[in-house]
Amino acid sequence: MGAFAYRLMGAAVLDASTYEILEADRQATRQAFVVVVLSSLAAGFGAGGWNGPSVTTLLAVTIVALISWMAWVSLILEIGGRFLGEPRTQVNTVQLLRTVGFAASPGLLQVFALFPSLTLPVFVGTWIWMLAAMVVAVRQALDYSSTLRALVVCALALCAVIVAWLILAFAIARTVT
Repeated sequence: MGAFAYRLMGAAVLDASTYEILEADRQATRQAFVVVVLSSLAAGFGAGGWNGPSVTTLLAVTIVALISWMAWVSLILEIGGRFLGEPRTQVNTVQLLRTVGFAASPGLLQVFALFPSLTLPVFVGTWIWMLAAMVVAVRQALDYSSTLRALVVCALALCAVIVAWLILAFAIARTVT
C-alpha cells in the first residue's frame, strides 16, 4: 500500500517522474483503475452537498464521472496521439490509461464537497487540479516536448466532453418537459 500512496501523492503534486514511472509499470494498471473509480465515487458523495446525500445522486454522479473520464481519455488518445502528435509520440493505450488514471488522484478530495458550504469551491478546485494533473500525465505518456501541446490536447478533449454532456442534457430536458 505504501507504493500506491506514494504514487497518489506524486501524481497529485504533478511530479513528472511519477508519471514516467507509472507509464512504464505494468503493475500500475489496476491501481490506476482504482483511482478513477474512487475519484468518481468521491464526486458522487460530494454531490450530496447540493441537495443532501441520496443514493440516486451518488449513483448518477458516479456514473457520469466515470463515463466523462472514459470519453475524455478516448478523445485525448485520438486528438493527442493521432492528430496533434509529435514525431516522437508513441501511442500506447495502456500506458496512457495508467498515467491519466492517476491524474484523477486530486478528485479523491471531491468527497469534501459533501459539506454544503464547501461544495462549489471543492468541485471547482479539484477539477482544475485534475486538469493540471491530466496535462502532466498526457505530456509524459505521449512524450511531448511541450506542456502547451498537452494542455491544448486536454482542453480540446475536455471541451468536446462538456459539449456532448450539454447536448445530452438539453435533449433529455426537452423530452421530459
